[in-house]
Amino acid sequence: MEHLVQHAVTTIRERFWEPLSLDELARSAMVSKYYFLRVFTRVTGVTPGRFLCAVRLQEAKRLLLSTSLTVTDIAVRVGYSSTGSFTRRFTELVGVSPTHYRKLSLETPGEPREPAPAPPAPAPVRCAGTVTGILDTEHRVLTPVRVGAFDTPVLQGTPASWSHVCSPGRFTLARVPEGTWYIHAVAQARGGTTGTAPAALTATAGPVAVRGDTVHRLDITLCPPDWTRPPILSALMDLAPQPTAA
Repeated sequence: MEHLVQHAVTTIRERFWEPLSLDELARSAMVSKYYFLRVFTRVTGVTPGRFLCAVRLQEAKRLLLSTSLTVTDIAVRVGYSSTGSFTRRFTELVGVSPTHYRKLSLETPGEPREPAPAPPAPAPVRCAGTVTGILDTEHRVLTPVRVGAFDTPVLQGTPASWSHVCSPGRFTLARVPEGTWYIHAVAQARGGTTGTAPAALTATAGPVAVRGDTVHRLDITLCPPDWTRPPILSALMDLAPQPTAA
């Protein structure tokens, strides 16, 4: 039934600013909403609502970097009726406010971009483990690769532990708090031809259950994301966004 999910994902990407509901997406697929929800979540790893939210905020990120629209105008364009709700959601899932994210496009051309702020130092945890493993890819990678432990299969918010590593190579995430985590890795592939923009490479492993002073070893292969993958939201893991013409 993947074709039903692919049709729904296309609908979300093409009509994200509309108040798309679970009932409407299920009706368009001509199945019950409970069956649709189960199949969509199995194929993409997230619910339709979370996928829709990720697509909306990804478009908001693009508009913040490439246009002079106000935050209020952008909120309306991506389907939010309240600027306050949009700003809270953006800050929670991207990790910085819309205004701060826009600053990424305002620096002098040719100068290094201001990096997304690192997450605050974590509070001491009594029980923490380590997640380590090998990163690999069939593509030529622009280093560093960003690896982090997140509490969701969507790459959003700030990680509980993160590091910059090279690929191929070993990564280690130390002091991962006790809990269930998804390990996300993000990199850029070198363009195949001169002038070709770098392409995103991603990988996700999990869920990984960390219990006390344990060590988990994973093998992760970076590859271009397919249609089932929600957009990258986390500013910390973002790929040095570049503004484009409005």
